[in-house]
Amino acid sequence: MEGGWQRAREVSRRMAHGVADAGRACARAGKATVGGTARAGRVTATGARKVGHAARKLTYANGAGRTGLGRLIELSAGNSACDAMVTVALASTVFFGVPVGEARGSVALYLVITMLPFALLAPFVGPILDRFRSGRRYVMAGTLFGRGLLCFAMAAAVGPGDLPTLFIGALGVLVLSKAYNVSRAAIMPSVLPADITLVSANARVALFTLVSAGVLVPVGAGLTAWLGSAAVLRVAMVAFLLLGVAAVRLPRHIDSPDLEEEGAAPRWRTLLKVGPAVAEAVWANVAVRVFSGFLLFFLLFLVQDGAVPWLAAEEPWARDQFFDIPKTIALLAGAAGLGGLLGAVVANWTRNHSPQVIVLITLAVTAATTVVSAILFGVWTALAISLVAAFAQELGKLALDAIVQREIGEEVRSSTFGVVEAVLQLAWVSGGLVGLVLSLTRSSTAGLATLAAALVAALGWLLLSRRRRVRATEDDLRRRRAEAAAHSDQHRTDTLDPTKPLTNPNG
Repeated sequence: MEGGWQRAREVSRRMAHGVADAGRACARAGKATVGGTARAGRVTATGARKVGHAARKLTYANGAGRTGLGRLIELSAGNSACDAMVTVALASTVFFGVPVGEARGSVALYLVITMLPFALLAPFVGPILDRFRSGRRYVMAGTLFGRGLLCFAMAAAVGPGDLPTLFIGALGVLVLSKAYNVSRAAIMPSVLPADITLVSANARVALFTLVSAGVLVPVGAGLTAWLGSAAVLRVAMVAFLLLGVAAVRLPRHIDSPDLEEEGAAPRWRTLLKVGPAVAEAVWANVAVRVFSGFLLFFLLFLVQDGAVPWLAAEEPWARDQFFDIPKTIALLAGAAGLGGLLGAVVANWTRNHSPQVIVLITLAVTAATTVVSAILFGVWTALAISLVAAFAQELGKLALDAIVQREIGEEVRSSTFGVVEAVLQLAWVSGGLVGLVLSLTRSSTAGLATLAAALVAALGWLLLSRRRRVRATEDDLRRRRAEAAAHSDQHRTDTLDPTKPLTNPNG
């Protein structure tokens, strides 16, 4: 009996030692986990600081830190990131969560609805911004504060599914976002360093805004899946409010004094009143935007309907699961994103080139690529034309902004940008609607051939108009030189003629 008790005590002692060893092992594992997490956190923080320092060097290079351009770039990058968060958060709501394969009628209605903010932007927002040139920092801050409040309202409307609030809030965010972009473009000459051209400065802003939006899209998607749309909208609200404070702290020389003449009638901008250089750049960008909108919806519905060669049942591509519908759409979207980044990089590289020439080159490249794609349409040409469409849209718009900033006076620059933005959006919507209609033919050759013919015609018209304008300028210059030479010869003849008495102008 006593031996049994001894064996039981021995077993109990061993079990106690085992539990203690297990506890110590768990403690060591916990310490290792905490230490690893801390080290990972320190590495992440160090990497973030290094990325932040590198970004600061890029944004503040070439004197951008002295003039305020660097701070404007950082503000615009934050603005783009917050807009991306709002877009991702609204994409999963009951109103905006439209499937890719939705009926063409619903997509057409969406295209028409996107024109509403721009219908307000041109006649109202642009002139209002011109009226408040002396407080541009506060106007930009107001667009950020306003979006923060709208995000708060939409976050409260997500749970109960309040569709009117979501719809009005989304339109308000879009209007204020475009108003911010108009204000930012109008003040660019005020923060331009001496060593940077307007095209390069616009390209820097575009590059950082594209990168920040591209980074925040997957982050916002992850947060939306984890926390929900309402929480992401509240995060965006806080970010917008902080950015509004940063906008108020921009350099004071951004604000320009209001120099409107008393009693002067307000000046309204149309495409007939912006001058030949701006009008030419606008029409070239209109052609590119029509091309971009057409291509997006035309290719999207062709892929959805399986009416492209690599998805046809009788083609060898159809047996390759890599080129199915979702992966094809993802590849086309990736090509478009890469094209936008390349457009911003090339714009920053073409520092000393004329923006007028850049605009025409982008249209020429677009037309040539469309012609080739219509003849040799396939998966690789579809990716190439998607890349070129985004590239031309980004590069052409940056060159157009530089032309407007150079040619248009400060007193009506914001209203001019408002008109330009409205016209370009109308062109994009029109192209998208035409793409929807022609996708019903299920023929890639017919649609791309029609688009190629339109682009070639637009390029030819612009080149002929430019040639006529250059000839008219040269003729006028020769006429003035001839008149000046004739006047000089007449004056010399009158001076040397002995039959004419010399007159003393003092009497």
